[in-house]
Amino acid sequence: MSLFRQFLDTLLHSARNLAPIVIVVALFQLLVFQRLPDGLAAMVIGLVIVVFGVALFLQGLELGIFPIGKTLSNEFAAKGSLPWLMVFGFFMGFATVIAEPALIAVAHQAEVISEGRIDPLVLRGLVAVSVGAVVAVGVLRIILGLPLHWMMIGGYLTVVLVTFFAPEEIVGLAYDSGGVTTNIVTVPLIAALGLGLAAAIRGRNPLIDGFGLVALAVMVPMITVQLYGVVVYTLGEAPDPGLAKAAVLEAGAESKVPESTGGLISDLLTMVRDVLPIIAVILFFQFAVIRKRIPRLPIVMFGFVMVIVGLYAFVVGLKLGLFPIGASMAEQLIAKDRVIYLYLFAFAIGFATTMAEPALIAVGDQAERAAKGRIKAVVIRLVVALGVAVGITIGVHRIITGDSIHLYIIGGYALVIFLTALSPRYIIALAFDLGGVTTSEVTVPLITALGIGLATHIEGRSVMIDGFGLIAFASIFPIVSVMLYAIIVEFIANRRGLES
Repeated sequence: MSLFRQFLDTLLHSARNLAPIVIVVALFQLLVFQRLPDGLAAMVIGLVIVVFGVALFLQGLELGIFPIGKTLSNEFAAKGSLPWLMVFGFFMGFATVIAEPALIAVAHQAEVISEGRIDPLVLRGLVAVSVGAVVAVGVLRIILGLPLHWMMIGGYLTVVLVTFFAPEEIVGLAYDSGGVTTNIVTVPLIAALGLGLAAAIRGRNPLIDGFGLVALAVMVPMITVQLYGVVVYTLGEAPDPGLAKAAVLEAGAESKVPESTGGLISDLLTMVRDVLPIIAVILFFQFAVIRKRIPRLPIVMFGFVMVIVGLYAFVVGLKLGLFPIGASMAEQLIAKDRVIYLYLFAFAIGFATTMAEPALIAVGDQAERAAKGRIKAVVIRLVVALGVAVGITIGVHRIITGDSIHLYIIGGYALVIFLTALSPRYIIALAFDLGGVTTSEVTVPLITALGIGLATHIEGRSVMIDGFGLIAFASIFPIVSVMLYAIIVEFIANRRGLES
């Protein structure tokens, strides 16, 4: 198949994935609000740019980054070099996260809302080091064949314990920071590393041992960021909620697409900087460690260029389309003064954005191949989307009522730990990974804008405490839904076996 034909297929795939979001927003605008939103033309242009950006980005990954990443994983596994595998895992995890656009956006919002209390570079550094370290540990787990469920139970018990003592200003941000580490770059690369190792090592099961790296990459930053918050908020007074709301509104006014040529070039250079760490790590290990030439180098370089241009187009499309849609919908729903519409929109947009999530589609397909008929990708996507929809609806309910996020988060992960003990072993690693892949490029902008928009416009809500956290709910409840699905399927299979 020619590159042009492949790109057209990817373009249609991207358009089909974004269609549910457009349908949900259009239905609410026409049936509930009965009017067109302000700036409709810019939003439509933004969505079209998002489609092209995602298509370029995914095609670039397939041509440039994925083949080298998979080759490196196989080479290290074949050499049997544990130290180099762990070093490669650390730098791969660190490089893909330190310049993650969603993390940069969340860190910037946290700095604005906390009035400088939270340093965005420190926050990003902590998250990136956490992810790098835990990917290295995850590589060791696959090589030694250690069971993931004990690591996850112990890890989330630690998360819950730290949450109990963490200041409420940091809890939502910490869980959101864990959620945004997994994107359409990170997830396929880390998942490919785990699956490649599990396939290359004799006695390892790709479904049980190959998955789990993404789950670990989501979990550990939640701990480190909360500990950072304990230090930060112990040393001084919390920012004034009124000033925080004003800062959010002012920052929103500034987050526009640059109109000058200089501004556009500056943003493009920023995208180069965002992708450069990933390319640098891959090229270093390819030439300095493996010491082999890259096959089809011109096509690989062309793929790198497509990744950068696609990411740039995607971010421009976000600013024109997805960010304004999230903020506009939050404002209109509150003005409607009917809580049921808020719940309906939260459920519908959670379901639609998840069904459109590229990372979920990729992991679902990998799971279907690894499971050899035990798991269907389309069923997994539906179960995960239902979990996200329920989670975001519960998160919106928390913002509306002003309940403590501590209770919801601790209760949610207590349920996850309980279900982990009951679930069949084959589903645990996949379930935790699926909880991470729901919060990627398509989901994060809409959900973040919705949460901060609600906290900004509802009287008595703190943007720092209540605005963050929706991404956390979008991560917890898919784990619950997938585990419940596996438990029910296993129960039905056992009943049929007994009857026969």
